[in-house]
Amino acid sequence: MNTQSNAKLTLSLIFLAAASRLLPHPPNVTPLAAMALLGGSYLSRKQAYLFPLLALILSDLVLGFHSTLPFVYIGFAATVALGIRIKSDKGFANLALASFAASIVFFALTNFGVWAMPNGLYPKTLGGLLSAFAAAIPFYRNSLLGDLGFTLALFGIEEACLRYQVKKALKSAAI
Repeated sequence: MNTQSNAKLTLSLIFLAAASRLLPHPPNVTPLAAMALLGGSYLSRKQAYLFPLLALILSDLVLGFHSTLPFVYIGFAATVALGIRIKSDKGFANLALASFAASIVFFALTNFGVWAMPNGLYPKTLGGLLSAFAAAIPFYRNSLLGDLGFTLALFGIEEACLRYQVKKALKSAAI
């Protein structure tokens, strides 16, 4: 399978995952981390940041924008960087660790963003910051499980398609 068709497969999965954000789902169970990790792992560096972010923005156009989106997008970019780091070894352990790290980064950034917003819910004190994080803990389990589930699903689909194409190419070359 050539590099161009590899990229098409990855882009298709990313845009399908972004579209799935528009479907009903449990709170905080979204494909954001998986999209970013997949892009970082399978696309060129430029494409890895550009296309998953574009997919995210397009889905946000439908879902709506909010004041903490800059923190969401920074967390998303950090997760792309994690995907780039595991590009050469996409084994289960690395995928699970990258997914877990993405969940932590996203949790920390977005909940810091909730606290940092002017006229927000929490006082701009250490106690207020800790309260913002404490209030978000019940939602973290869903994020963690969603991130891992979507990551394993997207990477599993990508790898299955790639292996199918390799087998098909080898079979046709042997004829």
